[in-house]
Amino acid sequence: MADEKKYVRGGFGVILEKDGKVLLGLRHPDPDKADSSFRSAGEWTLPGGKLDWGEEFEEGALREVEEETGIRIKDPEVISVHNCKNAHAHFVTVGLIAHAWEGEASVREPDEIVEWRWFDLHNLPTPLYFPTREVLENHAQKKFYIRRR
Repeated sequence: MADEKKYVRGGFGVILEKDGKVLLGLRHPDPDKADSSFRSAGEWTLPGGKLDWGEEFEEGALREVEEETGIRIKDPEVISVHNCKNAHAHFVTVGLIAHAWEGEASVREPDEIVEWRWFDLHNLPTPLYFPTREVLENHAQKKFYIRRR
């Protein structure tokens, strides 16, 4: 049996913050619907997704946030980079933040995300998607990259 070829992929998470709260979505509890290479069904996540071929990080952030939430963000800014990996996948995850947007969050892809909710940055829900935790941790520490050992 031949070894399966594995690849590192690119993805991103986008912070939308207001009044000390951050927008998080709950991934579908069914792993087949949660659309997560990391197999993270039922976990809270930032809006975001996988980078499309030829796409800039900012373009992907605009596309994914609107597709997932209906919110139209403006001028997202790259704030961090992460080397996210587990037994199932390996992604370079880029963290972005949007300081301005239009619209209110609504569930646009119910087969993937079942709920959007604002959470206090000092009282985040569990279970929290580990790439989301890393983006939020970097943002809190104002660090672009934190090496994990």
